[in-house]
Amino acid sequence: MRKISKLLICNRGEIALRIAGSAKEMGIKTVGIYSSADIGLPHTYSMDEMIYLGEGSLQETYLNADLIVHKAFELGVDAIHPGYGFLSENSAFASLVREKNMIFLGPSPKVIDIMGDKKASKETLFAIATPLIPGYFGDKQDSKTLLEEAKKIGFPVLIKATAGGGGKGMRVVESENEFVSSLESAMREAKKSFGIDTVMLEKYILSPRHIEVQVLSDQHGNHRHLFERECSIQRRHQKIVEETPSTALDPELRKKICDTAVAIASHVKYEGAGTVEFILDTSGAFYFLEMNTRLQVEHPITEMLTGVDLVKWQIKIGEGKIISFSQDDLVPRGHAIEVRIYAEDPDNEFLPTNGVIERVGTTHLNGVRLDTGYADGSSVGVEFDPMLAKLIAHSDTRRSAITKLLLALDEITFSGLKTNRDHLKRILNSLKFKEGETYTDFIDKNGDSLGVPEVSNDSFALGIAALQLSGKNLVSETGASHICRDSLVLEESLNMFRNV
Repeated sequence: MRKISKLLICNRGEIALRIAGSAKEMGIKTVGIYSSADIGLPHTYSMDEMIYLGEGSLQETYLNADLIVHKAFELGVDAIHPGYGFLSENSAFASLVREKNMIFLGPSPKVIDIMGDKKASKETLFAIATPLIPGYFGDKQDSKTLLEEAKKIGFPVLIKATAGGGGKGMRVVESENEFVSSLESAMREAKKSFGIDTVMLEKYILSPRHIEVQVLSDQHGNHRHLFERECSIQRRHQKIVEETPSTALDPELRKKICDTAVAIASHVKYEGAGTVEFILDTSGAFYFLEMNTRLQVEHPITEMLTGVDLVKWQIKIGEGKIISFSQDDLVPRGHAIEVRIYAEDPDNEFLPTNGVIERVGTTHLNGVRLDTGYADGSSVGVEFDPMLAKLIAHSDTRRSAITKLLLALDEITFSGLKTNRDHLKRILNSLKFKEGETYTDFIDKNGDSLGVPEVSNDSFALGIAALQLSGKNLVSETGASHICRDSLVLEESLNMFRNV
């Protein structure tokens, strides 16, 4: 058993701050990293020590494993936490950390390789009768073979890169005529994103739900699940709303899916925090999708539901400690929902936006948590993923958690640049969401009701008046029609008008 006294956090933004918070509470010194693109952001001045990675591309900075490990070794770091994204599921990086006699807070490089490859993971889990989506996971990658396999599976099929995640290298193909062009597009994207263009095919499940199970495993063969999260509401295959518990699971199905996740973790001899992801169809059948061998973006809702600090347990497990609670000790409390606030324009194909954040906003609501790596005056560029923050609400019931989250979204504004905040409010306010009908095609099916609502002429006039009275002179700078036809700006303008 080794004590961790100094921890390097190999990440940036909100997750770097999140990890640092738990480490400091444990009396552990923190070391952060940053590039020239991040100068002035909160994580650059919130650690005990910082490593400057210089200028350049991601390959030269946040993905430069040799540089990061060398600098960590020079500073006498005991362990490295990779966060998520970047090098978090890179087995070569994990091996390099271990070679320098530092602790990698995650599973072994072997497990990262097996579970990080969608094809290899399915082949491994076939041995324990894990339910798998019908598909083709073979080595032949020529278009003729893959087309024949797709026809055997039956359209629609899903082309999916075997490496990586985040929707990269993924295409839904509705018919035989679209297959080859979609395959070529998926392979190009996979090559660009992950360095390899290997793909696999799966039967595309219509109107599925995305259910994932949080697992925690120590070095002594103990495995626990911390219940499920539903992450069905997505855009471009990336999650934007997550909640726990899922409205789709009854106690019997919940036990089956969570027990399957624990069996998977046990079979591969997992260590640390991980997430086993499943697809749930409309009949109640579920299928293994993939395993993320790291902390998930949406881990806060599990923490709020169970009261377990997952980062602290990652550190304890890295030190060799035994999980101190049994499965029966874990009791879910209430309901938690997380939304991801992005610098993007949902009404323009979710294109990323950039600019300066004038005001983040604060909330004093009980049971609400804001995880962000930005502050008032921070600049948002295009170098990184456009996620600005995660806003999480926990309450006794799902209905009250929705209400609380809507109130918090009114207070957390990220004003100064276009975000998806108004779009998130429309999702939470929609009848389908309130009824729990949250499928992965939710946004596509409900696109009309989630768009910018029509603004009456009276409200339009009041909006102009409010902007003029506010003294911000936004009308002359931006154009009255553009400003006031934006429902979010209009709402804020009307609030100003009422308070004048």
